[in-house]
Amino acid sequence: MADIVGLLLPFSGLIVIGYIAVRITKQSAEALGWLNTFIIYAALPALFFKLVSKTPIEQLTRVDFIITDIAATYLIFLLLFLVGCFLRRNSLGDSTIQAFAGAYGNIGYMGPGLALLALGEKAAVPVALVVCFENALHFIVAPALMAIEGGDKRSPWTLAADIARKVLLHPFILSTALGFTAAAFSFSQPVALQRFVDYLAQAAAPCALFAMVVTLALRPLKRIPAEIGYIVPVKLILHPLIVYVVLQAVGRFDPIWIESAVLLAALPTATNVFVVGQQYGAWQERASATILITTACSVVTVSLVLYLIKSGALPAQLFP
Repeated sequence: MADIVGLLLPFSGLIVIGYIAVRITKQSAEALGWLNTFIIYAALPALFFKLVSKTPIEQLTRVDFIITDIAATYLIFLLLFLVGCFLRRNSLGDSTIQAFAGAYGNIGYMGPGLALLALGEKAAVPVALVVCFENALHFIVAPALMAIEGGDKRSPWTLAADIARKVLLHPFILSTALGFTAAAFSFSQPVALQRFVDYLAQAAAPCALFAMVVTLALRPLKRIPAEIGYIVPVKLILHPLIVYVVLQAVGRFDPIWIESAVLLAALPTATNVFVVGQQYGAWQERASATILITTACSVVTVSLVLYLIKSGALPAQLFP
């Protein structure tokens, strides 16, 4: 248990510091602009490049792992989408954001730092693959469904070009692609470049978590939506459980890869869900509340997932 406390203390400490900073400094949300720019365009891309570039290329081409993980995540998406459309009788746009609230975890900001701290450098490859490919697919699915719903008035060609641009030019995906290239050609990085990348990468986890906490603290909880009753357990409990079972059923994956995917699936709803909702005017306030509540609840649920992983209580082989 002491190991779990040691893993969670840096993150819980940053949460406390972020909350105190908000209450003392009284800064507005706009004050985070340049910090978020640094995180998205410098620190996290440096971390992804560092992780991927040092990995043997054969480990980076595990298409079976990528497809299986995405299939498990989109089972959750489809479940919540159908609940929103047919049980809650919501619009396609609202149902889409609800589905993302249960399937789109905070894998970019929280994922890499927590996974590497908890599982070590061996988690680097599966974490990078999950973050990049899930994000890429989310960037495609969200505008496509919103276009079908009518929330996006652009022409199909303009929409397709914008989606392609967002996917191909996203800093996370660009840095991972550069890492793939470096790994494929066994590029020997100069010492100066290695130090520069390390310097940026070390700032990724603390800066990202601090910015996330401050953003949430500055976003008031106006109301608790009824959908929270099922979205929270689906995101924090059912999502990692489905990922674990599906990856185990397919088999042939190293236990550390499965544990990495499960840990990422257990993370709370990503702040990008609110951004998408705000962009299309769908389920905005409720998305904000969902992010805040799942993040608060994840302190307990992620701790439980870490305990199951580190204690060996999570079976390495579920199916004989």
